[in-house]
Amino acid sequence: MAGRPRSFDPETALIVAMEQFWREGYEATTIAKLTESMGITPPSLYAAFGDKDELFAAAGKLYVDTITAQFEKALALPTLREAVTEILVLTAAAHTDEGTPPGCFLASEPRLAAQRAALRERLARRVQQAVQDGDAPEGTDAEQVASYVMAAHSGMSSRARDGASSAALMAIAQMALNALP
Repeated sequence: MAGRPRSFDPETALIVAMEQFWREGYEATTIAKLTESMGITPPSLYAAFGDKDELFAAAGKLYVDTITAQFEKALALPTLREAVTEILVLTAAAHTDEGTPPGCFLASEPRLAAQRAALRERLARRVQQAVQDGDAPEGTDAEQVASYVMAAHSGMSSRARDGASSAALMAIAQMALNALP
């Protein structure tokens, strides 16, 4: 038996839900807030996405997949400095983009800790490769550099959520780059 056809675009609704979670965090985002922002009823939300946890998982995956693709593209640049510069420049621009909530959903949401750790580990592998290739000084601590870059990223996210401008975040990015080996 076929159900009633959906009267909304699930992809658009998922983006709206992602931005709601991004703005307010998982705990503060209620089903009522989600359905209001998505323009759907609770039964439609449950039918399309499951419960709040499943919707959050889908929204988080959408965001993380996008960030991971950008991250991998940056890490593929020829030098470690170019890669980290690209990451931090993209961070400054994205965290202050007027078309999205300020800051970074990945950096600010506690439920995405495993995904943050995966990106940090990927960056550490890139740093280690740079050391092996002679692109970074011998003895560079890959874990420390990756943790530092991710801390700069998270700090930039926090500043953006507090209202910092793109120029202010670019200044932080430049200071972070100056501190790299």
